[in-house]
Amino acid sequence: MKKLFLLDGMALIYRAYFALNKVPRLTSYGLNTGAIMGFTNTLLEILKNQQPSHIAVVFDTDAPTNRHIEFEAYKAHREKMPEDLATSIPYIFRLIEGFNIPIITKDGFEADDIIGTLAKKAEQSGFTVYCMTPDKDFGQLVSDNIFIYKPARMGNGAETLGVPEILAKWEIADVSQVIDILGLWGDAVDNIPGIPGIGEKTAKKLIQEYGSVEGIIANSAQLKGKMKENVENFAAQGLISKKLATIQLDVPIELDEKALELEDPNRETLEPLFAELEFRTLGKRVFGDDFSIAESGNKGSAQMDLFAPAAIENSAADLIPEPIAPTFNIHNTPHEYILVETIEAQQELAKTLSLQKSFAFDTETTSLDALSAEIVGLSFAFEKGKAYYVPTAADFQQAKATADIFKTVLEDPRIEKVGQNLKYDILLLSSYDIKVNGPLFDTMVAHYLIDPDTRHNMDVLAENYLGYTPVSITELIGPKGKNQLSMRDVELTKITEYAAEDADITWQLHEVLKPLLVDTKTLELAQNVEFPLIYVLAEVEKNGVKINVDTLRTFSKLLEDDVKRLEESIYEKAGTQFNIASPKQLGEILFDKLQLDPKAKKTKTGQYKTGEDVLLTLAHKSDIVQDILDFRQMQKLKSTYVDALPGLINPQTGLIHTSYNQAVAATGRLSSTNPNLQNIPIRTERGREVRKAFIARDASQVLLSADYSQIELRLIAELSQDQNMLDAFTAGHDIHRATAARVYGVELDEVSSDQRRNAKAVNFGIIYGQSAFGLSQSLGIPRKEAASMIEQYFEQYSGIRQYMSKAVEFAKENGYVETILKRRRYLRDINSANMTVRGFAERNAINAPIQGSAADLIKVAMINIQQDITSAGLQGKMIMQVHDELVFDVPQHEVEQFSKIIRDRMQHAIALKVPIEVEVGKGDNWLEAH
Repeated sequence: MKKLFLLDGMALIYRAYFALNKVPRLTSYGLNTGAIMGFTNTLLEILKNQQPSHIAVVFDTDAPTNRHIEFEAYKAHREKMPEDLATSIPYIFRLIEGFNIPIITKDGFEADDIIGTLAKKAEQSGFTVYCMTPDKDFGQLVSDNIFIYKPARMGNGAETLGVPEILAKWEIADVSQVIDILGLWGDAVDNIPGIPGIGEKTAKKLIQEYGSVEGIIANSAQLKGKMKENVENFAAQGLISKKLATIQLDVPIELDEKALELEDPNRETLEPLFAELEFRTLGKRVFGDDFSIAESGNKGSAQMDLFAPAAIENSAADLIPEPIAPTFNIHNTPHEYILVETIEAQQELAKTLSLQKSFAFDTETTSLDALSAEIVGLSFAFEKGKAYYVPTAADFQQAKATADIFKTVLEDPRIEKVGQNLKYDILLLSSYDIKVNGPLFDTMVAHYLIDPDTRHNMDVLAENYLGYTPVSITELIGPKGKNQLSMRDVELTKITEYAAEDADITWQLHEVLKPLLVDTKTLELAQNVEFPLIYVLAEVEKNGVKINVDTLRTFSKLLEDDVKRLEESIYEKAGTQFNIASPKQLGEILFDKLQLDPKAKKTKTGQYKTGEDVLLTLAHKSDIVQDILDFRQMQKLKSTYVDALPGLINPQTGLIHTSYNQAVAATGRLSSTNPNLQNIPIRTERGREVRKAFIARDASQVLLSADYSQIELRLIAELSQDQNMLDAFTAGHDIHRATAARVYGVELDEVSSDQRRNAKAVNFGIIYGQSAFGLSQSLGIPRKEAASMIEQYFEQYSGIRQYMSKAVEFAKENGYVETILKRRRYLRDINSANMTVRGFAERNAINAPIQGSAADLIKVAMINIQQDITSAGLQGKMIMQVHDELVFDVPQHEVEQFSKIIRDRMQHAIALKVPIEVEVGKGDNWLEAH
């Protein structure tokens, strides 16, 4: 069978670049290899899965085409190619040549036209042709023997589109009508104008009715209103657009079948290229286990094994493996997934699990909310390719009876429990009176420690580390919406395969990720902090917090009055009424009418920028700006918290149960959702009022709030070992007053309030890499004075300057920085040629160890405090964690004991030279306690 693949080179390269560019992968010498790696993965995927007999990669050239000559604006507004992508192109050409794949170009013609011409010629010569591109224009080429092939991406498998698929996608009767839709709709990327006012939906409808652009123009009298006017006024533009969108099929180029034949790759060329690009994992995948970067290609010309199983390199030199193109799934991978239905079989499985040192488990449920979900089944795995599924009844007591069979083994403290997002399963099972126990290994949390900036969901991990695409949940229950099924509605054979696969893949990921924790030196952090913390967070979430709904209702009315008052004030100062919430209208008022900034910046859509950062710089120019900032804050406070919190109360418990996210913030900090406790304002009087609604659960209880004092400054003193700052903290001085005394050269008792305020800004600004310009803006002082303050600061605290330099230097050499407990933050842009991008990475190099160490500190404290609560049999509960603060709901008679435990555990969570201060307060509500 003659099978020709024609690859749209530049389109695939751009696709690969933007798919991987959120987390760029840099070599040790600073080259961003994301686009090269993505393109290589795509190439390997088709060579293995599609096995073409003939292949070519087609590119544009810089020479102008007929489209540019006939329509000067064609592609005129395309953004310049990103610098790091441009650097990648020569490597990709070397890669293609190394695979002995021909590269085809033709001056005066675009890649689309070359592919179209070759596809039609090949079809006439008996080929089945696959045009490999993400470009929508190619739909016009498909026929019985010409297809579009879209490679796998973002968890979706590869897609082949023929005539039926194109007709359905575009809602047309003939594939040639793709051109007509594009002619009407236009293409913003290529600057094809189309006809104004006609989008995709309208274009499809018009083509269904009139057949073509020409047909619509001829029948324009039947159209109405603005559409009729636009079609008649822009008829010529529509016809030009159709011509621009038409792929030419008469490029003067021959179909050289012999030249297009797939050949064996050239190992002598490719192996040193892979070594240069530091593609360790891909190198082993392509060349086998004998591939070594150190030996860079001295292997002769032996045939490489393109189709070897995906390998993971576990050496310290390759701490974050390259993503693997997914080639395996449940349909082409041997597996044994066993349905365990009878009580006898379930008891036998529980007995088998009790003999294991470790096993993976997962729960299937009816909801994403662990505290309201019902269990549908349990799955288990402890060896690759084999897993078990235990279904449970819809009746709670029957489901509990089934779960009880596994209660002993799940609660066994000797057996390690492996899972993905285990906090969910632990919370769910607690509703069935099962208290999961023993060491944990959470694949989501483990990967968060290995590579904190990327995604950690199971499907992505399976694709990147196992080359395996799991069954999608939408395959089982359908997409979100009113027609989505419940897991209970899925037939047993299907849910068995899906659920058992989850346990099996989680087990396999655990086997891959554990060695990587060793390589990244984060296994101890995982075992001593992050994994034990899962139990604590589950407990805190289950404990919940009570809120006073009446307090919120009263506060909501106050905020409503504030919003109305601010609205009237804004209208009066603007001299007109307008929609304050509309960035467009607001921009026109501030910059056109009031002329607050003649150099005001605009967005790509042409409207003025009116974000908070912009407004803050204008606040000193007009009172209206501060009113707008206050208006936005009051509205957000009202909608996000005051009015929303009552709706989050759990009807069964009467409490709010926030959900803590352990694997989101790259710094190591916890975040929370429903509600987001971390974002409740504290600096404004109105913001603080929200905390008044968080109350103790009855009159015999009080809230205790424990807050680290100036923890980030204490940690920078610890990390830098700056003697002057350590001395100030050891002496118990107010650090901002002490800093002011040193910077201004005065005695402590002579420091003015303004000097202390300025010193405080410098203390915190230094941590976040604030410049003299930034300090001058925030303090409203001349830049020269701000620069002098910073210089004087570094003279007094020279150890901090040395810490900052060493942190950046360490990051440049190693690609990461680390906290006191060796938590890593990878900084892929630290050696970037782009000064702005590099500067951001350098600021992170300084700040990440500080924020991350603060996160480590409070996490260790939480674990130790919870252990003390449990071992002492105390009734009080930990109910919230917010930034550097812990909140507890405690009986009056336990306040003294709790305060002692909290202060001791928070102060001594990690052995440090700098003294740690903890402020503990109590009250009937959170505001009083804080």
